[in-house]
Amino acid sequence: MNYEIPSLLEKTAFLREKQLVGDAKKQIPGLLPFSRATLWRRVKEGSFPAPIKLSERTTAWSTADIRKWIVDPTGYKAS
Repeated sequence: MNYEIPSLLEKTAFLREKQLVGDAKKQIPGLLPFSRATLWRRVKEGSFPAPIKLSERTTAWSTADIRKWIVDPTGYKAS
């Protein structure tokens, strides 16, 4: 599965973790240039949007929040 930024951000209301960081075991690239551990570290420190808990076992990120981060990744601060 190969993800393209424009099509995913336009067609999807939410993005899952593997869509953001990819899957190294299956050699699937993600949208972001960093690992799962870095994703969660950045969420914790507030430099990346926090996910939304959609159900007990489903966590996802709003594409609107991801778009805001993409515009200014170094200046982004979670509200």
